Amino acid sequence: MPLELELCPGRWVGGRHPCFIIAEIGQNHQGDLDVAKRMIRVAKMAVEFLHELNVPFFKVGSGDTNNFPYLEKTAKKGRPMVISSGMQSMDTMKQVYQIVKPLNPNFCFLQCTSAYPLRPEDVNLCVISEYQKLFPDIPIGYSGHETGIAISVAAVALGAKVLERHITLDKTWKGSDHSASLEPGELAELVRSVRLVERAMGSPTKQLLPCEMACNEKLGKSVVAKVKIPEGTILTLDMLTVKVGEPKGYPPEDIFSLVGKKVLVTIEEDDTIMEETVENHGKKIKS
Repeated sequence: MPLELELCPGRWVGGRHPCFIIAEIGQNHQGDLDVAKRMIRVAKMAVEFLHELNVPFFKVGSGDTNNFPYLEKTAKKGRPMVISSGMQSMDTMKQVYQIVKPLNPNFCFLQCTSAYPLRPEDVNLCVISEYQKLFPDIPIGYSGHETGIAISVAAVALGAKVLERHITLDKTWKGSDHSASLEPGELAELVRSVRLVERAMGSPTKQLLPCEMACNEKLGKSVVAKVKIPEGTILTLDMLTVKVGEPKGYPPEDIFSLVGKKVLVTIEEDDTIMEETVENHGKKIKS
């Protein structure tokens, strides 16, 4: 099971915990070059500034993921880290893991493709599964820039434990980020859909469930006599068939194991083959 980490006070990520959903505000400079330049100057001291603010975790954007000195400095602060992987190769992500892991074990990777908006064929959700294989001791998530919510929900079904989507109040506003963002109503629907999918993931154990019992009673089939079978007959496959019958008898998967067994009583055509009618079959009828 992937590592569990406390990303925020009381909010755990990984394992069987619910997916942690991040609503990112995206580009706030609104296309203003002067504002963007001021933000770049301010960002130079961002790690120290955020550390002083006592933020619960650091988010490393895709553009800084291969900035190894920055990664080392951030990892040494000891706070959980969420690291996006847009524009990076798998070899680079392996290096990132090797740099961060010894300094700070509490981090996760987000599969990300840095395009706005992102075409479905460029999403590469399969990378989530590859990350899970290569880095089994950290949670894996997804940062999406596609339109709509379907792909993000699919990422959660694949095991994403952190989900990041950009939000906007109006997709028509100026800026490349807005068209790839979710408006408030879409964000609410995303959260509802993710929680529904998490409930639907259920258990990996395949078995007859209590909710299926009524249907099984009505539609479940049994092995029955295809023809009249006299007492003492040795069963062959051409004497048997599968039908919905009453009472329930041997399930269809047991039909081959009945071949070669002797019947103890005469069985009429279409009658269910019951345990007490077959000599030393030794297999119990499923209830």
